[in-house]
Amino acid sequence: MLSHQSMSKNKINWSKIFPKRPAISHKGDYGKVFICAGSAGMLGAAVLCSRGALRTGPGLVYLGVPEISKEIVNLATPEVIVLGGEKAQDFSTIMLKADAIAVGPGLGSRRKLAKQILNKLNAARTLSPVILDADGLNAFSGELTALAKYNLNLILTPHPGELARLLNVKTEIIQKNREKFARETARIIKGIVVLKGDQTVVADQTGQIYINQTGNPGLASGGIGDVLTGMIAGLCAQKVPAWEAAIAGVYLHGLAGDLAAKAKGEYSLIASDLVEKIPDAIQSLG
Repeated sequence: MLSHQSMSKNKINWSKIFPKRPAISHKGDYGKVFICAGSAGMLGAAVLCSRGALRTGPGLVYLGVPEISKEIVNLATPEVIVLGGEKAQDFSTIMLKADAIAVGPGLGSRRKLAKQILNKLNAARTLSPVILDADGLNAFSGELTALAKYNLNLILTPHPGELARLLNVKTEIIQKNREKFARETARIIKGIVVLKGDQTVVADQTGQIYINQTGNPGLASGGIGDVLTGMIAGLCAQKVPAWEAAIAGVYLHGLAGDLAAKAKGEYSLIASDLVEKIPDAIQSLG
């Protein structure tokens, strides 16, 4: 039976997602995230994605960027372990040990890496959640059937235009029936689809649908989606099940956006403001 619920703070077991941490613990207890992102002119997407991941609490975040950009990105993200490379093999050691993998933000001309990485993860029979976003999705434009052949724990996080390109239909058609297309795509890939936008739709392969109620028009700004990808990956790395991680990430992302808009206004809100409000959003959960 299909379920359709609006998402609210009370529909998520936050104490299970963010349990009290024992005094005796270390970074290895809280999971590893690997992110492949960024390209010339779009390194900010990689930085924002990694910061979104860090703010949700994983122990370690690894960020794969172009070799030529490794040092400057490392200066921008001192808490992140930055790796440089041009092909999937360059990241395979860390990637195959990661508890969650995110691919796509700002990849640009490096989007071929998305297919290489998914091929390698599939061959290794990786069980860790794989979040595919932005140019990671664009690498499969018009090739949903190819994406569906992977035996991976996929979470797709498209905006309407990216989903339209994936399905080879017009964006207006997606927008007229967001729930239908999110649900159908999730069924085909046997995973989860997070269709971003006003009242973000989260769907899984069984037909479950959640409609998010947090967020505001100030989130219509560059880099905002990159932060969400990182947040979902950070939650997944801590062994939060993919469905719960997706809906919790979406809710918290919107809530942080609401807090940022209250402080900065919708017109002035930027992705970095959102990142800085993630701790406040988590703290507000009680």
